[in-house]
Amino acid sequence: MNNTCIGFILLVLVTSSYIFYEVVCSNHFFCTSSDILEDVRWDYQYSTRFRTGGNLSVSHRRTKPFSEKTLVRDYHFDINGDDVLVFLHIQKTGGTTFGKHLVNNMAMENPCKCFRGKKRCDCFRPGSSHSHWLFSRYSTGWSCGLHADWTELTSCVPQWMDQKEKLIKKRRYYYITMLRNPVSRYLSEWRHVQRGATWKNSKHMCDGKGTNELPVCYSGEDWKNVELKEFMACEYNLANNRQTRMLADLSIIGCYNMSFMSEQERNNKMLKSAKKNLRHMAYFGLTEYQKKSQFIFEKTFKLNFIDPFQQFNRTLAEQSPITNDERKQIEKLNQLDIELYSFSKKLFFQRYNKMKEIFSKQKSNWESSSSISSFSSVEDNELSSDDSHYV
Repeated sequence: MNNTCIGFILLVLVTSSYIFYEVVCSNHFFCTSSDILEDVRWDYQYSTRFRTGGNLSVSHRRTKPFSEKTLVRDYHFDINGDDVLVFLHIQKTGGTTFGKHLVNNMAMENPCKCFRGKKRCDCFRPGSSHSHWLFSRYSTGWSCGLHADWTELTSCVPQWMDQKEKLIKKRRYYYITMLRNPVSRYLSEWRHVQRGATWKNSKHMCDGKGTNELPVCYSGEDWKNVELKEFMACEYNLANNRQTRMLADLSIIGCYNMSFMSEQERNNKMLKSAKKNLRHMAYFGLTEYQKKSQFIFEKTFKLNFIDPFQQFNRTLAEQSPITNDERKQIEKLNQLDIELYSFSKKLFFQRYNKMKEIFSKQKSNWESSSSISSFSSVEDNELSSDDSHYV
C-alpha cells in the first residue's frame, strides 16, 4: 500500500473519530481527546489486522501504557447541577452490592432517602423532588429495561430523564460499571439460573427495536436445577461473553442478527467496541479488588463512602467443584470476556497506580490518614468477596 492510500485511511479514521466525539461524547461525559487519538491508532491497527485475515489475539493488542488522560479520571461531580451517574449493572458482577453502596453508603449532604419495605430510594438533587442525580436499579428502577446494556442505556437514559423531569436539556452522563473474572461470573450465573433466575423480562433493545424473540435454552417457566454441562451446551445462552456484549455497541454488528456478518468479524468488532466503551467510561471497578475500586471511585468523583467496601476470601460460585475440562469449556465459551477482562485489569491497575501517585503528591501524609490508610496496605492478590450478592 502506498503512502497516499495510508494517508487517506488515516484521514478517514481521524474524521470518523472526530464525529464520534462530537455526536456521542458531547452527550455522554466519558470521552477525552487522548481517548480519540488512542482510538485512531487502535482503528488503524485493527483495520490492518482484519484486512489480512488475522485474529486480534492478545499479542497483537495494545502493549504500551495508556495515556495519562485515559488513566486519570478527575471529575468534580456536581449534584446541584446537571451531572448524572448512570450505573450499567451487569449480572453477577457484584453490582447489587455496589448499587446499594451508591444509595446507602455515600457521605453526602443530601444522600439518597431510602425507606423500609421499598426497593427504591429517592436520589434527588438538593432542593428538588423530581431531578435525579443517579440512574440505577435502586434509584430509578429498571427504567430502560432489566439489566439494560450500553446499547440500551445510551439511547434511553437521556430521553427518560427529559420525560421524567419534563425538561429537555443537556446533561453530563457519567457511565459506571463493575466487571468480574469471567469464569467466576459464569459459574455464578449458572448457580443463579439453577435457583430459578431467567431475566426473561429483559428488553434487549437495539436500533430502536426489541428482540424478545431471542431463542431460549429451556422450556417452561425457568431452567431450575440445570446441570453445568447442559448450561454450557446451549448455543443461545446469553451468559456466554455477557460482559463483552453488554459493554459493546451492538448496532455495529447488526444487533442480535447472527447472519449479519461472519462470527469472526462479529466477535472482533464486539470486543473492540467493548474495550473502547470501557476505556471511555468515567469509572469501572473490579469485583475482585473492592478497596482499589473504592479508592478510584472516590478520587474520580470527589465523592466518599461512609463505610469501606468489604473484601472476603472467595465466592460460593468459585467454590463450585468443576473439572479441568469444564473450566476449559467455560473459558472457551467466554473467550471474549477473558480478553476484555485482561484488558480491563491492565487499565484498572495502571489507573489505580497513577491516581494513587497523584494523590500522594497532593497530600504527602496520605498514608497516615485514617480514611486512606486501608488502601495503602491492599495487596494486588485480593480475591473476590464472599458477599451473598456475588454468588
